[in-house]
Amino acid sequence: MSNKEVKAALKSAREAINNKEFKEVLKHCKAVLKLEKNNYNAWVFIGKAASELEQPDQSQAAYKKAAELEPEQLLAWQGLANLYENTDQWDFKDELPNVYQKLVELYASFSKYILSHNILSFFVVWLQLVQLKEEEGADKKELVQLLQNMTQLLSGCFSDDEQDNETQQHLITAFEKAMVLTEPVPGEEHRKLSADYIKCLSKLPHEEAKMKEACHSMLSAYPSQTYPLEVLCSHYLKTNNMDEDAVSCFSRLLELAPNSGLGHLGLGTKALLEGRYKEAQMSSAAGWCSLAEAQFKIHRYSDSAASSSQGLNVCAKDDKQLRDKLLRLKLEALVRCEGEQAADQALEAFSQITEAEKDPVLLALKGRAYLNKGQTDQTLKVSNLEASHPNLSQGLFLRGLARLAEGQLELAEQSFLQAAKESPDSGEYFFFLGKLYWDMGSETRKDRSKTHTHLLKDSHRNEKAFQLNSEDAESGAASVDLSMGQGDMDSALATLESVIEKATPGSAKWAWMRRGLYFLKVGEHQQAISDLQAALRADPEDWVCWECLGEAYLNRRSFTAALKAFGKAHQLQPGSIYSVYQAAAIKQTLGKFKEAVDEYLQITTQQDYVPALKGLGECQLSLAKSLMEDSRDGGAIDLIQQAIHNLFRAVQRRPDLSCLWKLLGDACTAVRVVSPNRAQVAVPTLLSGFDASTQDRKLNQAQTLKAGERCYAHALKLMPEVASLWYDLGFNYYYQATISPCPTDEHQNCPSLSLKKAQQCLKKAIQMDSGNYSYWNALGVISMCKGLESYALAQHCFIKSIQAEPNNVVAWTNLGTLYLKKDNIELAHEAFKIAQSLEPLYVNCWIGQALIAERVGSYDTMDLFRHTTELSTHMEGVKGYAYWVCCTLLDKSNRDSELYRYNIVQMNATSAAHVALCKYTGTLFINVRLNNSSQTFYFKCKINSGQWEEAVQVYKSTPLQDLSDLVGLALAYCRAGLVPESISAYERALAAASNEKEKAYILTALALLQHRQGNLDSAKTLLFKCSVLKEPISESLLCLCALGLVHRDATLAAAALAELLKQGAASGGVVEQRCLLSCSLLALQGNYSAVQREASRAVHSNPGNPSLWALLSRVTPQYFPRKARGGAVAGHIACLFSMTQGKRALLYSGVNQLACGRHSGEDAHRNALKTMQKAVLLCPDDPAAWAGLMAACHTENTSCYLSGSTPRRHSLEHTLMSVVSEKVRSVEEMARPLAQALEGWVLQQAVAGLVQQGQLEQAEALCMQVLNVSPEHPAVVLSLTQVQCQRLLMTDGGTVLPEQVLEQLNKAVMMNPTNLGAWHWLAEVYRSQGLLVQAVMAYRQSLQLALQLGAHSFQVGSLLRLALLALGPCMAGVPGNDWKDLVMEATTEVLKLGSSPMALLFQALLQYVTKMAARETRRLLERLVYVSSGDFPVTVVQVASWYLLRHLLAKNDQELVNVLLQHAKMNGNQRLLAFYSELTSSSS
Repeated sequence: MSNKEVKAALKSAREAINNKEFKEVLKHCKAVLKLEKNNYNAWVFIGKAASELEQPDQSQAAYKKAAELEPEQLLAWQGLANLYENTDQWDFKDELPNVYQKLVELYASFSKYILSHNILSFFVVWLQLVQLKEEEGADKKELVQLLQNMTQLLSGCFSDDEQDNETQQHLITAFEKAMVLTEPVPGEEHRKLSADYIKCLSKLPHEEAKMKEACHSMLSAYPSQTYPLEVLCSHYLKTNNMDEDAVSCFSRLLELAPNSGLGHLGLGTKALLEGRYKEAQMSSAAGWCSLAEAQFKIHRYSDSAASSSQGLNVCAKDDKQLRDKLLRLKLEALVRCEGEQAADQALEAFSQITEAEKDPVLLALKGRAYLNKGQTDQTLKVSNLEASHPNLSQGLFLRGLARLAEGQLELAEQSFLQAAKESPDSGEYFFFLGKLYWDMGSETRKDRSKTHTHLLKDSHRNEKAFQLNSEDAESGAASVDLSMGQGDMDSALATLESVIEKATPGSAKWAWMRRGLYFLKVGEHQQAISDLQAALRADPEDWVCWECLGEAYLNRRSFTAALKAFGKAHQLQPGSIYSVYQAAAIKQTLGKFKEAVDEYLQITTQQDYVPALKGLGECQLSLAKSLMEDSRDGGAIDLIQQAIHNLFRAVQRRPDLSCLWKLLGDACTAVRVVSPNRAQVAVPTLLSGFDASTQDRKLNQAQTLKAGERCYAHALKLMPEVASLWYDLGFNYYYQATISPCPTDEHQNCPSLSLKKAQQCLKKAIQMDSGNYSYWNALGVISMCKGLESYALAQHCFIKSIQAEPNNVVAWTNLGTLYLKKDNIELAHEAFKIAQSLEPLYVNCWIGQALIAERVGSYDTMDLFRHTTELSTHMEGVKGYAYWVCCTLLDKSNRDSELYRYNIVQMNATSAAHVALCKYTGTLFINVRLNNSSQTFYFKCKINSGQWEEAVQVYKSTPLQDLSDLVGLALAYCRAGLVPESISAYERALAAASNEKEKAYILTALALLQHRQGNLDSAKTLLFKCSVLKEPISESLLCLCALGLVHRDATLAAAALAELLKQGAASGGVVEQRCLLSCSLLALQGNYSAVQREASRAVHSNPGNPSLWALLSRVTPQYFPRKARGGAVAGHIACLFSMTQGKRALLYSGVNQLACGRHSGEDAHRNALKTMQKAVLLCPDDPAAWAGLMAACHTENTSCYLSGSTPRRHSLEHTLMSVVSEKVRSVEEMARPLAQALEGWVLQQAVAGLVQQGQLEQAEALCMQVLNVSPEHPAVVLSLTQVQCQRLLMTDGGTVLPEQVLEQLNKAVMMNPTNLGAWHWLAEVYRSQGLLVQAVMAYRQSLQLALQLGAHSFQVGSLLRLALLALGPCMAGVPGNDWKDLVMEATTEVLKLGSSPMALLFQALLQYVTKMAARETRRLLERLVYVSSGDFPVTVVQVASWYLLRHLLAKNDQELVNVLLQHAKMNGNQRLLAFYSELTSSSS
């Protein structure tokens, strides 16, 4: 009986119970128990049936058996309780209390949601337990404790509108019993119980009388308690009852609590009903005030602010005290809300409070409002109030917030600590302290002790904040996370359980999720699943929680549920790789390899994720093995090849993983099964062992096995003590020895040497693990081979293998083969017979018996061989059967025998042998149809020669029946410019297409024509039709992707590119196309740094493709300029590869040299000018080459100015600009927009060159000339403004510019918001005018813009310029730390982005200014001076040397001075030596 039959039997038993057929129930359940002795439901059903059949003892035994099997399940205990209640036996009555106690414990362990659906049963059981305890004479305290536990657990399990009167009456009865039994009265326990009783009655509208009675009773016992009065007042307000009793309650409540909102609201309502509106208004305002206070206490700050505003609207103007209180509440609530609008309202409220400027607490709130607006300077002004109130916690906290906003974490920490010390009960202070330490953790990661201390502090602060406010989920989550991180699982679990106990269904998601993760970690998977499901009830859209639930299901081995969970997570977060990977891994575990491959490919097409690549390779290898079992060698080789490439990608990422090398060896070794002529595998060149002249190399079977040997050897280098790796390597050597050596293979080892290596490897494996039967068996097989022929050792190994595993069919078969080879027929027959008994479907032992039958001349030989072909396709079996069929057919003497009729006729031997041989040899018969008529050839000649009109006429003269004729006519129409006619012809061809591939090509052509006519939607529709076909073509996806890129539709382009990449590996020009599309898409998405990585990845995969090298050189300076040196090298490699690509690549290489600043002063032979001159010589008609030459000349002139030499390339701007304009006019129409943009850039370059040479009038005239043609051109306006500003400064001799001029300059820069150089220029103008703060703002603006644009070089440049600007006041001795902090901030950010000698120099100079004689000053300067030549720029080294010399002279350290001077002599630093001479002469 299977699992399905068990379920069916249980279903029948359940139906029999419903039909009162209890004997049938027993029959079905006994059938289930024969197979599953511990089936819980079967035992419960037996208990039920036996109880109904009046067999109480049998029923009791069945229920107890079920309860033992699953003690936490409810059914068996309920059945026992019913049995004991309905059976009059003394022993049953004695056990009934224990059963009730167990039921109570089970009910109490349920969640509130489950308990609310079983609440009546719970009441009945609990009250029966209490009744039994009373009858037994239990103590009053025990009874009270039972009743209290019941009321506390069940008070919240039914909603306010619950109408189950029976359940409610049970609860009321429990409360009344408990109150009667509770002593003393009055007492604390009695007071709490009375309050709970009143709270319960207040939820039941029909128990109004009891509620009032309970309230008055509690008031008489506890006259100072306000809770019963609050309940009564709330009841009167809800029912709108304003009689004398109500007024008395309101008045009495206000006597006990003058600030009670309920009391004021009640009296105000009474006054409103009686027409006393002024009194009503006053009471209403007080009510709003109380409501606002309550909302503030529970952190509903926006609601509190709104309630305060309502109170202000109704508050009397003369009641200043209440108005100030409402304004204060509104101010406190608004400063805790986010947003600038709330901050403005808070400042307005502050201005309305009487004498607010004198109240330091209110001033602190005002400062927080400024901080919310981002006005840190105003906040700091307000925070200075701590000078007059040094112990004011609010002022200290405000200063901490201000420092935190400025990034000064240590100062913020000090302020928060002082504030928390002054107000230890403030949860807000502790929360911000905990959050601050969390942020500081990453900065102190290198100092482990400090990090540990911070984390401990963080844990305590968050714990304290959570204790003060248990509803704060953020602090609670942080406290639990840090407790778990520190290993304090007990406190973390206690916190989570305390939150979960108080939580209602659908809340406390963070607690449910963290406890679920804890249970998942400790291996309690079922509990983890329950908790994570509860978390998802609170937030069903949390994809992380779905992933955690999937992980819990996976650990519980519930694969289907895990798949659904991971699928839901992927649906909510398509970018999550983890969910896709886990789904693929589950499908791989279930053996669904094809589906798993599709899932893995979703990941590996996006990135080289090593686990996904490993899983993909494993699945492809498994699919290849299944194909080899069916003798489908071609498909198997394709899959093996794909597996090798994917595993090699993984190995490139993680060469330290032995498992990847092992799998790579398995993939290479898998080719042993296929036929040698089919075993041609393209593997990566680095894996093949040959020179890396090409990307891939075709290896034959022997070479592939050799590659597998190298992979196993690499795995053993990483893990030499793994026996299985020695086993794999040994078998690889064995397979190398058994294949036929390739005559052209010069490095082929002789078979005997390979066998000896294999034998040694297997011996090594056995030494490590002598109990593994597979190792013994393998050693036996190798020892039998020709070349070793150690039969005694082989027999010993097979026997040891059988001893290690008696049910070892392979070893028995191999032992039989050994005996057969030694002509011991009897022992061979016995060994094969034992193997057949162990595994009747193992084909090798049947082949052995067939060979024995053939040896002894048995008539059963052919039948045995035939049976082997039915079991599996094996070479010996197929050849043996075919041989015997042929022999029998050739023997014409036995045609009439019964043996012939059975073996040949009845068993259809001829067809069976033919099928077996075809399956073995893999023969395929392909019918090839050639249709290349002379007429079609003539048509093609007409089109290719450009005679399109004639081609149209020739096509029209034919019947146009074939598809090729219709397509040719459409193409001729298109070339002739007759687009509508071409569309019509393609539509006719579409109707004649016979398969989807032909339709796809025609639809793609139609889409191109529609796009040429401007019909974008039609083009998209046609291309979408192509993509949904069963056989989509790459051309249609290519067009669709290009369409999305042209029209800046990133979603469409990404989807098309993803489908295009799914079509497998590309080659030739297709690789470049795909790489270009990928780079263009990344650039369109704004992911600029990934553009260079994508091009580099393509080059790495295809190192012999010059187009890809040229593309890499092209994108590097535009999207990742800090790698410009590498871009120049890539361009040079492209030039060496191909002259065709080299013409363009030479230009790209020159641009890269410009980007990295390589001029003739740095390298006289390899510089941008030389490269650009070569580019112009090769491509004289290319305007881009002339523009590059112009930029190179400008670079050379700039270098001369900086070095103090005379520029040698004067007045070339006009000439080169005119050449570029001339070349632009001659470019093709398609490239005209880009050429015109280049012309605009050349204009700006010309202006910059003229300004640099001091020819300001010519530069201004050039700008005016362009503006006459394009008066609104913002870039030209900016250039003109810069030139005019320069003239103004030079004319006035550095006079201060008027404010109006500065405004015009700022306006011109704002017209070019993305021009980073313009912001730098504006900052320099501000600096020259002494406006350092404005210069800092300009540099910060350029830095922000560089971050947005992803311009790394401008980002570094902005930071260095900012540091240099701030260093000036420091060097001048300006007091204060602001400029020093700015220098450190800017240089630190630069060093985060990469190494920067200039930033190190600025830090050293700052140290020199602040602490000239300190040892740290010498250390920083020496780090820049004593470096190898070429590491740092000469200027940086020389400046550092000067200041180091001054430092050493000030310290009078002549020994180190001599060392420095000697170093200067060795490096030719004559300027330092001259500087030293001047210093010594002046001092003397």
